[in-house]
Amino acid sequence: METSEIFDGLLANLKVGEKVEAVRSRRDEITKALNKNFRAKDASVDHKLMVGSFGRHTAIRSISDLDMIFILPSVLRDDYSDRNGPRRMLERVRDALKARYQNTDVRVDQCVVRVQFTSNAFKFEVQPAFENTDGSFDYPDTKAESWKTTKPRAEIVATKECNDRTSANMRHVARMARAWKNANGVNIGGLVIDTLVYNFFAQTDDYDSADTSSFDLLSRDFFAFLMVEPEKEYYLALGSRQRVYVKSKFQAKAKKAYNRCISAIENEGKAASIKKWREVFGTSVPLAITEDVLKASAGATYRGTEEYIEDRYPVDIRESVTIDCEVTQDGWRPRWLRAMGSAGFPLNAGKRLKFQVISCTVAEPYLLKWKVLNQGSEAERRHMVRGDIIDSTQPGIRKETSSFRGEHIVECYVIKHGIVVARDRIDVPITTTADL
Repeated sequence: METSEIFDGLLANLKVGEKVEAVRSRRDEITKALNKNFRAKDASVDHKLMVGSFGRHTAIRSISDLDMIFILPSVLRDDYSDRNGPRRMLERVRDALKARYQNTDVRVDQCVVRVQFTSNAFKFEVQPAFENTDGSFDYPDTKAESWKTTKPRAEIVATKECNDRTSANMRHVARMARAWKNANGVNIGGLVIDTLVYNFFAQTDDYDSADTSSFDLLSRDFFAFLMVEPEKEYYLALGSRQRVYVKSKFQAKAKKAYNRCISAIENEGKAASIKKWREVFGTSVPLAITEDVLKASAGATYRGTEEYIEDRYPVDIRESVTIDCEVTQDGWRPRWLRAMGSAGFPLNAGKRLKFQVISCTVAEPYLLKWKVLNQGSEAERRHMVRGDIIDSTQPGIRKETSSFRGEHIVECYVIKHGIVVARDRIDVPITTTADL
């Protein structure tokens, strides 16, 4: 496939698409319920503003968190100006929405009211706010027991201006960065992503007029920019210049993405190139070959049995999970696989492997799934590629044993409310006659 075909297909697959109507429908239902309560108006869809990635038009198909502002009547400002005002306001919004959605989880969460729908897995975060004359908003914060200011319109304007200047490439890269985040378990917020993309285009004009035939180089240079970013606690958001905090470090995974871009570019026109682009951006990268029987490098054929979590659940990474593998053998003390790799110790045959969750920021309860993927000519020859989505052997643990040589991958997925919200991957390089 040509570079332009790969990235045209990727961008097409990332479009929010048919979800737009479902989002708008939910948004209008929420607005009507609140207007009825606050303004005694039936069927009014005025006084709302979609913010976040959907409002900035940088969202992708897998979006599940929707952010909206409900603009409050200004005459109520004084009534809610005391220390308990923020909580009373959020509770009033909560109660109005619970009356509308009696079988839906609706709750107050510090600055917003969260509405967790189950039918389409959307979670709306509704922020009641008073609009100021400069276009900013004052919103309630129950922790600070006060009203704070936010400037989402400035962020929307800055996104549009950058997008116009870069021939729509700002939003293209922002969507591709979200695909990378979801495919590689990068716990990074949408406003941080859009700010980093904005900063990238601020320091180069090389791609202001680029078309998709150059998106391989654009991707390479964007990840080169990310991997050398200094570690920061927060960024100043595009447009508003308000602090937006970094959830977790992203530089190491950006470096891996950069190296995969290099490999993909070097193998342009080959199947290996598409494989690398899919490692960077996930299954939204189109395949040139869709048959389930593929030619192995050694000339044999094997049946492609790999499954993809994206085919079972929406993936919208907003939490972190870390896995490691305890390696044991009779007569030897256990070792951790990541430490072995860092120290240069090989993983040989005859080992028992216990993959387990080391840390997870997702609140329980949640569902855990795993994938064990065998790679290499030996796995292909024996029709032992595997790659199916499987359950834990016991809570938080997947046990495996070795049987033949190759480079292998184990992935873990954390599923909450029907959405993959965290994922991690560990490479399992078995150097002698051993494998999973």
